[in-house]
Amino acid sequence: MILISKIYFFNMDNIDTDLIIPKQFLITLKKTGFYNCLFYDIRYLINNNLLYLNEDFFLNNLYFKNSKILLSKKNFGCGSSREHAVWAIKDFGIKIIIAENYSDIFYDNSMKNGLLLIKLKYNDIIYIINNIKSIFININKQFIKRKKIYYFNINFFYKKLIIKNFSIIDFILEKKKKIKKYIYD
Repeated sequence: MILISKIYFFNMDNIDTDLIIPKQFLITLKKTGFYNCLFYDIRYLINNNLLYLNEDFFLNNLYFKNSKILLSKKNFGCGSSREHAVWAIKDFGIKIIIAENYSDIFYDNSMKNGLLLIKLKYNDIIYIINNIKSIFININKQFIKRKKIYYFNINFFYKKLIIKNFSIIDFILEKKKKIKKYIYD
């Protein structure tokens, strides 16, 4: 699987799940319908009880419209374990996040829901932020290319989920016949 995309730059550390999706939107267990909720508290401005797009916020920049990759710094997805944060990111259309590191539970929630998280060194992230606007990612061969080549690691099972665009539930449902046969034989 290959992805070429412009990159959203979120030049910030410690982006927690409360910022990714505020608590007032955690009222459903559906995985869709969160498009407008992503980064709600900083993506929108309220003036005289009217909601406006924050023109200075990176997701609202038309140049990056339809980008599939989000680049951040360290400790992305820290805070609570809300899976809704992953659903909101995916519902917005982001397929890959690149950061220095992630909270463990956010990492597992993301990968189990088909959102690829790539870890790169801090200096590589800063180089990309300052010099690159779009990149080429080969998930099968696990590298990023644009001026330089950056290799990344991904667990074989998670890689399979990402390539098939599956969640862990989709994977289990795909094995339903084998599971039934095993149980009833």
